[in-house]
Amino acid sequence: MPKNQILIGDCISELRQLPAGSADLVFADPPYNLQLEGALSRPDQSVVDAVDDDWDKFASFAEYDRFTREWLTEARRLMKPDATIFVIGSYHNIFRVGAIMQDLGFWILNDIVWRKANPMPNFRGRRFTNAHETMIWASRSAQGKAYTFNYDALKAGNEDCQVRSDWYMPICTGGERLKDDQGRKTHPTQKPEALLSKIIMSASKPGDLVLDPFFGSGTTGAVAKKLSRDFIGIERDKTYAKAALARIKAVEPLPADAISAPLTKRSEPRVAFSSVIEAGLLNAGAELVDEKRRYRATVRVDGSISLGAIVGSIHKMGALAQGLPACNGWTFWHFERGGKLVCIDDLRTIMRAQMKDSD
Repeated sequence: MPKNQILIGDCISELRQLPAGSADLVFADPPYNLQLEGALSRPDQSVVDAVDDDWDKFASFAEYDRFTREWLTEARRLMKPDATIFVIGSYHNIFRVGAIMQDLGFWILNDIVWRKANPMPNFRGRRFTNAHETMIWASRSAQGKAYTFNYDALKAGNEDCQVRSDWYMPICTGGERLKDDQGRKTHPTQKPEALLSKIIMSASKPGDLVLDPFFGSGTTGAVAKKLSRDFIGIERDKTYAKAALARIKAVEPLPADAISAPLTKRSEPRVAFSSVIEAGLLNAGAELVDEKRRYRATVRVDGSISLGAIVGSIHKMGALAQGLPACNGWTFWHFERGGKLVCIDDLRTIMRAQMKDSD
């Protein structure tokens, strides 16, 4: 797989020449098939610079569906088993794209709404203002369970709240918008870097390869370089590709400590509660309680705990005490030390630090 290059040509033909199982993440901004009927004018009769390029025109829905099925088939072939794909679109095409993705075996993880802070008004006053676009985020298949999702980093950057599936940000304007020598837009549908940053930071790691079959003005490549990811772009328009290449060359990667994802509990080594007992961090016979001291259990020598006459794991007993189907025993159970309650998860942290020091 060529890295950090723009391949000039038809996306389907170029995709077919690339090796299978190469991409860690795919971002696709395909033609929307807007079906515009003539020029669109503002109330003052000035003409709107709408998308009327040939690359967005298809003879029929059947022709668009055939094109969509072909490029998605190739994109799926190029994805690693646990890779994911984001496809962005509008009401003109995204529902057709979604159905085809499911037919091909993709497993939809989320639909994400990009709410535009500054959408173009509806000049004719006959419809609601189109103030959003929709992205489909999917894994290669239902079996792709180990896909990258930087949940903890996203949550930390969102005031410790889970990131929602509606993203509010402006369209591409100002100095970020690429323009030619006459001050005209280089590309009519240039996506904002903030959008691609969120996608790439959400679903990839430094060093991963991001594939963009519809490279356009090169936003994916510029952001990938900034975030220390590799990219491969495909673009058939040489003018777009030239502008994208110049844009990417000017990008300076961010320092590693600004983009590295924090270590998550899921990625940390597994620690059994029995190993905490064996290490002497907690003795058999110690009493465990919940934070409000409603429930009491006894630590057994084998790492299980007893709740009355019932014996089980810290998780099973925590769930049983509360009458719930599941429980994280590490955060539920506490022990008393120096007159204060200490969460047993603190002991797991100590164990992990010892394991790291011994490596």
